[in-house]
Amino acid sequence: MAESIALIAEVIEAPPFAPACALEGNAFLRLLNHHVYEYGRGVRALFLMTLTHGELTSAVERLQRLRVDHFVQNVCPAKANLFFGRAAFVDVARALATRPLNLLTPEEDFMLGALLGYDREQQCLRYLARRQGVALATAAE
Repeated sequence: MAESIALIAEVIEAPPFAPACALEGNAFLRLLNHHVYEYGRGVRALFLMTLTHGELTSAVERLQRLRVDHFVQNVCPAKANLFFGRAAFVDVARALATRPLNLLTPEEDFMLGALLGYDREQQCLRYLARRQGVALATAAE
């Protein structure tokens, strides 16, 4: 009887679930590329990224090249919020984000979270908790 022959001498591990190009670069670029991909596929209509001003410059350049609507909200001297996506969504986010996001009313916070595609049940629970907090603070005054 013939001996069995091993066709593969070594075990080759499967590559991680990502193309090689996605593994290159820094985390900011990978995340931006992922968001742009989701935007192009229609998965989500509005995105928010908090970036350093150095990252912001390259992100805005990329969005301008792709003709993606966006706006920038300065957070502090070192960071800014970048909202981008479909024009109507960006326009509403621009109208809501006129002050720091932690100072939004419970209703504004709820609307912005819903536009960003956050979990609806969690947004409802967050709204109720914030609304109750506002009611408690008003009653204490």
